[in-house]
Amino acid sequence: MSSARRRADRDGTFSGDTPGRAIIDIGSNTVRLVIYGGSMRAPTVLLNEKVSAKLGRDIARKGVLADEAIDLAMRGLKRFALLLEDLKIEDVETVATAAVREASNGSKFIGKLKKLGFKPKIITGEEEARLSANGVIGAFPGACGTVADLGGGSLELVQVTDKGPRDPVSLPLGTLRLPDFRGESRGDMRKALEKALKKGVPDIAKGKPLYLVGGTLRTMAVYAMQEEGHPLSDPHGFELDPKSAKRLLGKALANETIESLKMRDRISSMRAEKLPDASVLAEAMLARFEPSRIIFSSWGIREGLLYASLPEHSRARDPLLAGISAFADQRGAPATLATRIASWTVDAAPSREHGSERLRMAATMLALASMQIEPNIRLPQAIDWALHKRWIAVDGKERAMLAAAIAANGNALDLPTEVTALASSDALEEAICWGLAVRLARRLGAGSRRSLQESRLSAENGVLTLRLGHSQAALFGFTPEKDMKLLAGRLGLDWRVDIVSDDELRSGGVP
Repeated sequence: MSSARRRADRDGTFSGDTPGRAIIDIGSNTVRLVIYGGSMRAPTVLLNEKVSAKLGRDIARKGVLADEAIDLAMRGLKRFALLLEDLKIEDVETVATAAVREASNGSKFIGKLKKLGFKPKIITGEEEARLSANGVIGAFPGACGTVADLGGGSLELVQVTDKGPRDPVSLPLGTLRLPDFRGESRGDMRKALEKALKKGVPDIAKGKPLYLVGGTLRTMAVYAMQEEGHPLSDPHGFELDPKSAKRLLGKALANETIESLKMRDRISSMRAEKLPDASVLAEAMLARFEPSRIIFSSWGIREGLLYASLPEHSRARDPLLAGISAFADQRGAPATLATRIASWTVDAAPSREHGSERLRMAATMLALASMQIEPNIRLPQAIDWALHKRWIAVDGKERAMLAAAIAANGNALDLPTEVTALASSDALEEAICWGLAVRLARRLGAGSRRSLQESRLSAENGVLTLRLGHSQAALFGFTPEKDMKLLAGRLGLDWRVDIVSDDELRSGGVP
């Protein structure tokens, strides 16, 4: 780690997170600075600031970046340059998309950026599509289908397969250009957009997932979640089946006005203005691509840049575990401790029908980290971590199981409705047993290495058995006894404690 990064870490500039990379994304609607920390496989956003410069507003009519828009963008970029200098962040990547690459005065604007010390790169529409696809691949390991990234100046479409992105195209269907397709009715606009999609993408693999990327499309997800009373708040990973999507887009959103959208929570004025036209484009994509389901992604170009720069072994890491590991480590729950406890509990409370070992490990890390929160605020805050923090590669059911395990670790077995709405009682019961096993493990010997090495927990022949070496026998006091009874009861087992010689325990020779 560089001295600059060490200093930032000591100073606590970002609450213990060390800023690792920064990306400046110069789009047709916004100019944005994002500073990332944590694991670059599942990066934490430390700063996300944008300027709504609308650089692309005159591209279609005049082919130039408007002077007023340039001035607004440069004001923000000068601020970004100073922030990055003050924070001593040297790994900065600057990219410009549709507006700058199409404007006749785009090169002049790039010259201004270079004078500020930036090294901007104008990416082609095809590059933009590939980067968005990389973002989706990074966020959804094994993703397969079509990625549609809607920006201000263009719509990027690209196929994702097990061999990576292919057949990228860029179409002039950005939110700033969609008003040109309006007709006398919403139906006229949809037909015009379907025609443009068919011309731009004559061949498409139908019946596969459609991943929607971009701020306006994420706002569409927020709207859909509000309409459905969805218990989660993060639009990333939110899914709709085609029937629900058509109902929400063709009926609910079609009856909204810009004014009514502005009155909704979490829908900005800028997004409210773009959402009606974007919803017609989404309808056209549904008709053209006939997807099996619609998945909204908060990862796009910027995260695609991060993912593309990772070495192969880092790309192969599980993004859920990478993100939670970095998060929990800062909160007194290092991965080494979580691994020991997960190993200690696996024979008694493994992942079964509803979970997975990766999810159980994630639950163990979060459960241990939650113990560093003050008891009077622990449960709601830790459940918020599970349900509402932006974890990657996890769905609603899995979030609910994380929350159930965390709650059980704190002996809170009456789960809130926002948890029970997301998963079946059987799935939640499985996770509750994970949490109770973690509770027993950490309270038996305060999570000490020796307490876990000199004991074994197993469930066999209808009995939950705790085996302790003679040297650790006194650890089985009133507190672990209560935890043992509680776990056994949830598992539907009898229980017992066997005290054996330390040598016998270590050799694995206990019957």
